[in-house]
Amino acid sequence: MTQFIRHYLLALQFFTRIPVAGRLAEWVGFSPQMLRASAAHFPGVGWLVGLLVAALSGGLLLALPGGGFSPLIVAAVGTAFGILLTGAFHEDGLADVADGLGGSLQRERALEIMKDSRVGAFGAIAIVMALLVKVALVAQLASMDDGLLCVALFLAHVVSRTWPLLLIRLLPHVGDVAGSKSKPLADQITLPALAVACVWCIAALGLVVWAQESLQWLVPAELTTSFEAGLAGALAASALAFVWMGRWFAKRLQGFTGDCLGATQQICELAFYLGFLLAWGLAP
Repeated sequence: MTQFIRHYLLALQFFTRIPVAGRLAEWVGFSPQMLRASAAHFPGVGWLVGLLVAALSGGLLLALPGGGFSPLIVAAVGTAFGILLTGAFHEDGLADVADGLGGSLQRERALEIMKDSRVGAFGAIAIVMALLVKVALVAQLASMDDGLLCVALFLAHVVSRTWPLLLIRLLPHVGDVAGSKSKPLADQITLPALAVACVWCIAALGLVVWAQESLQWLVPAELTTSFEAGLAGALAASALAFVWMGRWFAKRLQGFTGDCLGATQQICELAFYLGFLLAWGLAP
């Protein structure tokens, strides 16, 4: 249990701006092996980030007057809060991938561009569009129901942080390991670590399903069918986004870099919201 907590806190330290410093950081410690093991807790980081964003968004939605621009305000503030918690870590990866793969069709040149800390036109456009789409999707969720909003935010952060670990497992790392954001995470993730990550994800899904079916805490009983359809659609859309991203990286780069992991998280999160809304709308 002590190792579990230390690895989780190290993941929190690496993937977020949530303070793990001072004596706590000394107790946690650091080594490449520990960082590699902490990858298993990437979805667990999504638990905390998702819960914090959902709590702020849900509370703000209840405090603001109904109707009008309230859903848009909630979506914008919640998105900004999520970026603050993570230090735009994943958004930066999305920008670098867009610059690299959009800026050159040649593999080596694309990898070279992705290492450049400057943001180009493709990266800027990708970030702007991703944020616009995210705010629009979350605003739509906020306009429907506060419980629905909180559930979608929580699960999207957890599920979207599970897919990049499968990317590590399935593709070789092709970036500069010494200077990569992924650092020792670039190594192939072990099956036990991947199993722990899946437990984090399945536990989040199980908690939500149990809360709805047993307690009717999330949405009214008459909307349960639409809720279940929305959840299935969200998972399917997120999975399809992961498959598309993986095939894209395999074709263009013959592998992945640390930036690819961040970009995958972002696209899978957007796909989760979109899939949820589409399936909800199509449900009988």
